[in-house]
Amino acid sequence: MYISNIGLDEPQRLAVMAQLQARLSDALDLAAQLKQAHWNVKGANFHQLHLLFDTIFVATEAHVDLLAERIVTLGGTADGRVQTTTRATSLAAYPIDAKLGEQHASAIGRSLADFAASVRVDIDIAAEKGDAGTADLFTEISRSVDKHLWFIEAHLHS
Repeated sequence: MYISNIGLDEPQRLAVMAQLQARLSDALDLAAQLKQAHWNVKGANFHQLHLLFDTIFVATEAHVDLLAERIVTLGGTADGRVQTTTRATSLAAYPIDAKLGEQHASAIGRSLADFAASVRVDIDIAAEKGDAGTADLFTEISRSVDKHLWFIEAHLHS
């Protein structure tokens, strides 16, 4: 970790960077899950879900960049390696046997909901550590993920 004049001491930065890294691993996993769904969805709502999964993927990739760049801004090293993501993600494994739109939407919905719940906890942790910038970043991600969860859940209601 390098010395920074960002206005946060080292213990504050280390604590917040741990949360950022955890969410980075989750966001990278979520991005991979979204591509899995995008590539493999079948059924009556194929086209709509195919496009929706890709739209959420683009937003998730933006979240990945925000998280990684904040880690580096705080003086750390963002770890986006596949090995780290596989070991550190808190999201459930994506079901390889998902085929139909509802199966993919349900799996993505679970992952979005779990990711959103973790991000909301991180908002409070960052605020408690005195890092309003990171708390705001987590709030921004939370709003986006909640919106995308709504889009997915709308497909699951009859």
